[in-house]
Amino acid sequence: MVHHQFAALADPTRVAFVEQLARGPVAVGDLATPTAMSLPAVLKHVRVLEEAGLVTTVKRGRVRECRLREDALVEVATWTAHQRALWSSRLDALGTLLEET
Repeated sequence: MVHHQFAALADPTRVAFVEQLARGPVAVGDLATPTAMSLPAVLKHVRVLEEAGLVTTVKRGRVRECRLREDALVEVATWTAHQRALWSSRLDALGTLLEET
């Protein structure tokens, strides 16, 4: 699942949406406000984030509200920390090997 999450976060617009949602739930229409995007374009980005498991949406009357799934971000952070430790260890071993030769 982390692969889909990184793919979803590869777009700066979606990253901006996640940052906005980190402050609390936001209506889809309000996500479009700081951008010059149409509502259908915003909905496509929200759908990608939803399919990646990063956000959930709930329809309340005529308003669709987005919420950040913090557990999904913890999963991304955990995977990233693991990869950083792994590659740091590998690069240290490579540095040691190069020093020996």
